[in-house]
Amino acid sequence: MTNMLEIKNLVVDYGIIRAIKGINLNVEEGTIVAILGANGAGKTSTIRTVNGLVKAAEGEILLKGEKITNLEPYKLAAKGIIQSPEGRMILKGLTVEENLFVGAYTLKKEVSKKESAEGVIVKTSKSAKKITKEQLDEVYQLFPVLKERRKQQASTLSGGEQQMLAIGRALMAKPKLLLLDEPSLGLAPLIVKEIFQKIQQIKEKGTTILIVEQNAYQTLKIADYVYVLELGKVKTEGKAEELLKDDQLVKAYLGG
Repeated sequence: MTNMLEIKNLVVDYGIIRAIKGINLNVEEGTIVAILGANGAGKTSTIRTVNGLVKAAEGEILLKGEKITNLEPYKLAAKGIIQSPEGRMILKGLTVEENLFVGAYTLKKEVSKKESAEGVIVKTSKSAKKITKEQLDEVYQLFPVLKERRKQQASTLSGGEQQMLAIGRALMAKPKLLLLDEPSLGLAPLIVKEIFQKIQQIKEKGTTILIVEQNAYQTLKIADYVYVLELGKVKTEGKAEELLKDDQLVKAYLGG
């Protein structure tokens, strides 16, 4: 498989405090990779460095082989790195559908080449408007409740519905790499289970996902590969299905 994302010897400092101490991490295309660990382990610092909100002191980050270290967030978004942020950050005063359209601001006209029946290569294109409509239909298919409430003020949604909206808004940008920061935060167990089922469906449609989560058990059930951080270092890593069977690891580092 091709690596969608590579993190090499990443170091992140906050003043005199070293939050990330030379970690290495790979995200293969079409997979879900999880970063787990206790509070203060460096999970959020890692994902915020990937999306450009925090600058790396050392090391490099590559997107499909292209060096993207310390690029501005809007440039990373244009390259297909899109985040659904911790706390959801729903735009108050806008409807559900208006929030979704905000997520499509990076979309541009797509141009592709196709071979005609006569063997001639012709160019075809889709307008940004058509692409946006297609993405909106996909989001509504994944989250039917958002379609039902599309004209409703987004701030009146329940916590679970707001999380669906936050993820849907990120999907509107057609991400190559979807970053999920604590998608289960503050949600009831039944809603958490539903959210993780939706994340699995997003992966099955071909989107690569990097997720940072406190809910280790639910994350291990959907992830392909996992990195466990402790005090800014990778304490252990491996296939999620194998780590899920390691009771000592889960109890020691993942709160199981």
